[in-house]
Amino acid sequence: MDGVLWHGEQAIAGLNEFFQLLRDRAIPFVLATNNASHTNIQYINKLARMGVRVTAKEILTSGMATALYLAAHKNPAHTRIFVLGEDGARLPLLEQGFTLTDIYQLNTGSTPNAGADIVVCGKDETLNWDKLSTATLNLQQGAEFIATNADTTLPTERGLVQGNGAILAALQVATGRTPTVIGKPEPIMYQQALALLGTSAEHTIAIGDRLDTDILGAVRTGIRSLMVLTGASSTADIEQLDYAPTWVLPDLQAVTTALKAL
Repeated sequence: MDGVLWHGEQAIAGLNEFFQLLRDRAIPFVLATNNASHTNIQYINKLARMGVRVTAKEILTSGMATALYLAAHKNPAHTRIFVLGEDGARLPLLEQGFTLTDIYQLNTGSTPNAGADIVVCGKDETLNWDKLSTATLNLQQGAEFIATNADTTLPTERGLVQGNGAILAALQVATGRTPTVIGKPEPIMYQQALALLGTSAEHTIAIGDRLDTDILGAVRTGIRSLMVLTGASSTADIEQLDYAPTWVLPDLQAVTTALKAL
């Protein structure tokens, strides 16, 4: 959604017309975002402020995707997780039944099972030294390393700022550990979106603004892709890569015009 539907709190031109066309044509969609800082309810409310109504089933964040992935591979009742992140990363894990650990809850001689089995790292605007230290210490004690996403930057109304990848870089340097990434460009999140839609890759198009996440993730999943030029990547960036989107359009207004012509 960041860079495609809006920049920060500023809607991108054509937002309402695009969603109205989807509704008029009964085209199902999932808004799959790598941004794990917000919950699906927060995104519903944000879109409502911009004049667009969506349901909880039409949103999939990388925080939700991470919780779904971990619940499928771990027993939540016996798994402790330390989260570097906000409600969008924390609440889906709690809803799946995982136990979340707190700052400086670590394995020690007197409390051998106080630390985390897994460290989950998502975008965190309340990031501080203690959070980074707790994540680092848990990872050094053998906790699994999971990243909701690895976006290095985030489009805002002020321009590109640091993304979750910047936080991951600090932890990787401090621990020598490499995370398992759940969000795009890994196929996991797109596969979950296809399951929510009840459709197949050949009948789906992924729209995004980032070559290294949205478009590469689509390529890895076997989905056709459409890149808009209102976010992180440009047409010049495509020339440097060995993969490319199926289509490139300047913005949502152009996407709406193209859909109307079909």
